[in-house]
Amino acid sequence: MDPVIDATVRAALALLLLAAAAHKLRDPARFRATVAEYRLLPRPLVALGAAILVLAELAAAVALAVARAWGLAVSAALLALYAAAIAVNLARGRRHLDCGCTGPALRRPISGWLVLRNLALVAIALADLAPVSMRPLVWIDHLTVAAATAAFAACWLATDRLLATAPGLARLREAA
Repeated sequence: MDPVIDATVRAALALLLLAAAAHKLRDPARFRATVAEYRLLPRPLVALGAAILVLAELAAAVALAVARAWGLAVSAALLALYAAAIAVNLARGRRHLDCGCTGPALRRPISGWLVLRNLALVAIALADLAPVSMRPLVWIDHLTVAAATAAFAACWLATDRLLATAPGLARLREAA
């Protein structure tokens, strides 16, 4: 694998995990309530579980910069855990739950799309574990990584907002 692709994947995943941790830290009580709503942990362990998730996101983001394989593995594991938590609740018929992925400003119900999105990210993280070819990086490589990461972030945010507002738009169309 080319080192530019590796660096872009790791930078994009780190940015995603840092943003996820930041929105959870902005409203920890709401995040604890979201974790409790999933009904996957006993009540006494919800606060600890929520704290561990945030710390794991932060640790994975840092590890993506300093310990490539470990960072990619932890990122993949976290994303797989999130996909599994959503899938379990969809199987239970609990589609009304907030996914917990858009921060305190927006509520988004869980869906099969979120499971697929997280599984796609798992696949990307695991694919990036492939050996990286050694070549010197030049200034244009660094610029490419920065621009590609910014482009991925912009696309992610746009798609995220569109998906988060889709139910409200559908209700408006029905009312019209």
